[in-house]
Formats: sequence, structure tokens, C-alpha cells
Amino acid sequence: MSLNVLVVIERRGDAPVRSSLEATGAGRRLAGPPGQGQVTALLLGSGLEPAAHAVAALGVDRVLTVTDPRFDAFHAALWGAATAAIAQELSASVVLIGGTSNGRQLAGRVATRWGAAAVTGIADLSHGPEGTISVTRPVFSGRAVQEVRVDASRVVLGLRPNSFPVPAPSGSVAAVTAHSVPELGPVPSLGSVTGVESAQAGAGPDLSEATVVVSGGRGLKGPENFRLLEELALSLGGAVGASRAVTDSGWKPTSFQIGQTGRTVSPQLYIAVGISGAIQHLVGMISSRTIVAINSDPSAPIFKVADYGIAGDLFQIVPALTAEVRRVRGG
Repeated sequence: MSLNVLVVIERRGDAPVRSSLEATGAGRRLAGPPGQGQVTALLLGSGLEPAAHAVAALGVDRVLTVTDPRFDAFHAALWGAATAAIAQELSASVVLIGGTSNGRQLAGRVATRWGAAAVTGIADLSHGPEGTISVTRPVFSGRAVQEVRVDASRVVLGLRPNSFPVPAPSGSVAAVTAHSVPELGPVPSLGSVTGVESAQAGAGPDLSEATVVVSGGRGLKGPENFRLLEELALSLGGAVGASRAVTDSGWKPTSFQIGQTGRTVSPQLYIAVGISGAIQHLVGMISSRTIVAINSDPSAPIFKVADYGIAGDLFQIVPALTAEVRRVRGG
């Protein structure tokens, strides 16, 4: 089975975000080998050349760039109208969108404008019987996995971050083609952007896309002790997160918060330090591939979901763990 797949590429500066790169690999899986189905990457905005050429080497069949400064800031209505119009022009059967906060807004917009079925939060996908697409996604705060068979001629699929590998360079480079701005039809008023202030974040990768997250709770006893987590995260090439108790106490900005009312992460490794494990926090990290808990209370709920647990004094354990990681990784 081969499909015509359109992948929407988001950027951070000149580089495509990791979730979009994962989507190109998922698109190739659905479309089949080159020469069967078609994978088209779509970039919107201005100054697209660096990101376009990076994507062109990842096994897609072609890259379309729509140069228009209106797309530089993300507006779900505008991006949704453009993506749906181009999917219609290309006779696409699937639109793939990476698992970012923007992507979650975009999926519904595209599906509505394009008249398509939509499934989001996807952790795996494959071809189903009789031309359908089978997807799986965690539900009920990660306590169950739902299998969905999508039987529709048009499908919008939103991926879960860090669930798909980033494809390796294919050895061939796809053509990058400038595409005219499509006819958008009626688009709701977008308002105006009067200023942009970046959310405060720690050093290292973006929290929602990091493959390693070291997260701290009230057990750290004060904001000054987050330096222990920052050093551990730096040694692992990861990002630092926090529980709601920490952000409510003003120790860290809300942009660090992981949980039901914060951000959802799906790293390969999640290290919870001084976090009791309330259900509101678990919702935001339960789909992590490997969970390590460090807590002085051996009966803390976090140990029930952890793959590995260390019951003890975090002020001794975390520095020792950081030192060992540095030794193994050569500094």
C-alpha cells in the first residue's frame, strides 16, 4: 500500500524542530519506499532555505516552500487554511503533523478545513487491512493503549513527541520547490501580535522534545537546590522540568511545569527527583520510555510507576549520580 503524504514542518530559528523530523520518518513508513508513495514536506514562512535543505536530505520526495511573512508567527487558523489548501492541490491522502503544542492546535484546523478524519497523540502507526491505517496512542493518562483503525480517504495524523525515530540522511537530496501562496478562502480574524516574550527555560534542549528529562519536586526543599538537577541534566544532555508544587511555590516558572495543567513529555529517560507522584504529575510524564524515581519516602506513589527506584537522600544520590555519568561519559 502506498500513500501520498504531506508533512508539515515547524521551525525553531533556521532548524526544523525534532517532532517535525520524526514526522518525516513516519511519513516515509506510511508512503512506502521511494518510487511508490509520495512524501512531501511543507514549510511556511520566510527565510526557509536552511530548514528546507535539512529536511530534503531525510528521505522525502520533495520539499515545498511557501514564502510569506504572515506565516512567521504561528496562527492555527492561517496555517490550517494553507495546509488544507495545499493538501487539496496535491491530492494528498494523509497529512502528518509533529507532536508540538502548535501541532496539536493545527491538526483539528486542518481536518475541519480539509474534510478529513483526525487522530492525535499517536505513538505508533502502520498499514491496516483493506487500505486502512492502524494507529496506537496512550489514553486515560497513559493507563491504557488505544488501537484505532482509520478508514477514510483523507486523514490528519498528529504524532506524540519522541515516539518515532528521526530518520538518518538518505544519501539523496530531494528537490526544494517554491510554491505559490494558496487561496486561503475565509480565515477568522487573526488579531495582531504586539510583542513576543520567550518563556523562561533552562539550558539544553526544549523540554517537550528532550530525550532526557530530569524533573524536581518539593523534596528539593528550595529553589537553590535545583542546581543539582541542572548539573545532572547537563551531564546527560537533557532538560530540567518541575512539578506543580515547585511552580506554585515560585521556585521555577510555569514553563517548567510537567503534568495535567502543565506540559506533557515523552522522553527516553525521565528522572523524577523529590517528586511524590500525584496523578496530576503522572499524566504529564507517564509515557516516558524509562522512569527513574529518587525519593526519601519508600512508599511514595512515584515508585509504583517507576522502572527503577532509589529510596534515599537525594542530596547525596544526585551528586553521586552526576559524578558517575561524567566519569562514564568522559567529563
